[in-house]
Amino acid sequence: MSEDHPFAQYVRALGKGPNMWRDLDFNEAKDAMTMILRGEVEPLQLGAFLLLLRRKGETGAEFAGMAAAVREQFSVVKEPVAVDFDWPSYADRHRQQPWFVLAAILLADQGFKVLMHGIDGYHDGYAPTRPVLERLGIAQAVDLTDANERLQTENLVYVGLENFSPELQKLFDLRPFLGVRTAVNTFARDLNPLNAICQMQGVFHPPYKKGHLETAKILGVPNAMIFKGGGGEVMRNPMKPARVDALINGEEREIVWPALTNENTYKWREENLAPEQVVKLWTGGELSLSVPILGVIGTLAIALKMKHPQMSEEGLDKMAHEIWEARDKDRFS
Repeated sequence: MSEDHPFAQYVRALGKGPNMWRDLDFNEAKDAMTMILRGEVEPLQLGAFLLLLRRKGETGAEFAGMAAAVREQFSVVKEPVAVDFDWPSYADRHRQQPWFVLAAILLADQGFKVLMHGIDGYHDGYAPTRPVLERLGIAQAVDLTDANERLQTENLVYVGLENFSPELQKLFDLRPFLGVRTAVNTFARDLNPLNAICQMQGVFHPPYKKGHLETAKILGVPNAMIFKGGGGEVMRNPMKPARVDALINGEEREIVWPALTNENTYKWREENLAPEQVVKLWTGGELSLSVPILGVIGTLAIALKMKHPQMSEEGLDKMAHEIWEARDKDRFS
């Protein structure tokens, strides 16, 4: 080949020497991801690109550009429903129960439309989200059109990434070959496929909060709550204060929620990972775990802040607690 491949410019920008490399801007990141999704990039280039991004550390502009490229590939949804909450679930190795699903159910029970989306995750020795959703009877859509139609009559719907962006799912599948997660694992959480006005974000590594906040701002999301979540999911740890990077009606702020308990010895990674445990916690008869219950309540409180921005953190915790106590305990029996 006498001339550089068109994608080589992006590998070159990221891969030059210590004083020569640079970040990509929004348009460059978007163009690079568009080429990847179209299959216009050689495997060698793709691996180099993803690993160079990870090694230098991605920027909000890069995340936003790549997310925008994926969003342009979505099928057009006619007569879109006004979705209240976007709830990504992309942690692939749950070593604790996805209790946060109960917070999403409680949120939906308040009349809000919630779209949850994500990947399947590992099963053996782990507790992925989907088996719990199935046990709780949460609808799993076959594509975004189906998700939109279901949300006309249901308040909580789930759609798998493979069903609305199979091209991006293929990039997730590179992890066993590369040996590490890549930018794909991060910006997929920012896709907001049905344009919800409120976005929940749980991250495993706190330094990624800034990138998600910048991404939300660039993509025009008016409300977002971004915090360190249990297992990298949207799950508040009630044993510690929650430092939330927030967008409220486009205004950036940090909100610090106090711990909800003095208990500090609960072992998340020693939980029974059977999906039935989540049902038992909801029912409250056979299983009563105070820390996971407070985690559900605290997660709900964070979501409600975007709908009740004038309320204090303590007031929202109280509201969420009352919602939990008023649940229909026999619903999943």
